[in-house]
Amino acid sequence: MERNSGTGRSAEAQAFARSMRELKERSGRSYGTLARVLHTSTSTLHRYCSGEALPAEFAVVDRFARACGATPAEAVELHRAWLLADARRRAVTVVEAEPVGEKDRAEPEPEPEPEPEPEAPVPVPAPPAPAPARRSGRRLLLAGVAAAAVVALAAGVGWLAPAGAERRAPRAGPTVAAPGTDPGPAGATGSGAATGPAASEAAPAESGATGPAATPTQTGPATGPAAGAATGAPTGRPTPTGGSSPAAAPLRAAVRSHVWAAACDHAYLAQQAPSAVPPPPVEADAPAWAAGRGAVHAGNQIVEVTLLGTGPDPVVLEDLEVRVAARRAPLPWNVYQMSQGCGGGLTPAGFTVNLDASRPLARPAAGNDEGEKIEAPAFPLRVSAAEPAVLRVVASSTGCDCDWYLDLRWSGPEGSGTLRLDEGGRPWRISAVSSNRPVYGYAPERGRWGR
Repeated sequence: MERNSGTGRSAEAQAFARSMRELKERSGRSYGTLARVLHTSTSTLHRYCSGEALPAEFAVVDRFARACGATPAEAVELHRAWLLADARRRAVTVVEAEPVGEKDRAEPEPEPEPEPEPEAPVPVPAPPAPAPARRSGRRLLLAGVAAAAVVALAAGVGWLAPAGAERRAPRAGPTVAAPGTDPGPAGATGSGAATGPAASEAAPAESGATGPAATPTQTGPATGPAAGAATGAPTGRPTPTGGSSPAAAPLRAAVRSHVWAAACDHAYLAQQAPSAVPPPPVEADAPAWAAGRGAVHAGNQIVEVTLLGTGPDPVVLEDLEVRVAARRAPLPWNVYQMSQGCGGGLTPAGFTVNLDASRPLARPAAGNDEGEKIEAPAFPLRVSAAEPAVLRVVASSTGCDCDWYLDLRWSGPEGSGTLRLDEGGRPWRISAVSSNRPVYGYAPERGRWGR
């Protein structure tokens, strides 16, 4: 739920952290209390407020502002500070990742030759301007990212409308896309799924189905984007019921499918040998890391769904149904642990799913914050444009390589329907860990994976 700040603590990150500290101190609430609202650990929130880390999602910033009782103007200013800090982090990351050749390091940048003076009073064309230096392009890149952050700020103000004020359906914010729409490349972490007759899929397979309609014909494991290694993109699509046209859900859903326990504890299955696998990423970079390896969640997967109403009236979330689209034999791949040991005082409440059951159910599970119980969620739940809801689902398997997704049943003043929650139109994927497969952990002091 956080991003590293790149190289050091930028001035923008420190300004954002200072704003968070001021709101927290004024609210009088403890780190533990606020961490529960943010669905994160106390230590992670402390890193946000000290400037050591930056939230990866705007929803975290929004929940923090509301929990601290920020005014609409203060909430917008906090959002602006986060966007600028995130833009700086992205720009620094891109600049550092740009390869530099030996010639670039050894030789100074050439100065343009002086323009020769004409011998006669005849107009002489000016010599061509020298090519821009590499660092000029970097300045332009940073300026462009900062400008994009200002545009995103204007687009995301709809999240922070004060209670009782006139509200419209929020436009595309930094992390939430309208269901059934493609948010486009600007400010999005992935693609949404289109709706309508041309894009709607067949009726979902029954949970636990093992017939030809539910199980692929190939015997080998699928890899690539279809294997569920895509980013945790905003997604959510209305699904048809009984052959009828999909109903427009008055909800927006932002889905994160690479959530790690305590922001550090997770494991993936990958075919490659340890020498071909790069070091483990931070949680925010896990989708790209997994996609590059064709990796699959090992044994369990945490999915976090942030839901926001798009109309003036609240929407009732009635139930969460688990669908298993396919079951295969567990993958005979290596296990790569993302951490050699970590922990936090917070275990968020949510739902647990056993994908090995003949009829998997989303069962409410209580959480714990350093010995203090957090009540389990229970349906029905209410969500509106002013009060978002976060559903945390922990799915696991000890016996199959499973494709799965969720159907969220909702009702509102204009009707009812079902919202499909998945990976941009594809199911998520978990594989059980075979008992004879090696488990690798990364040793930073040695710079390699080991058993």
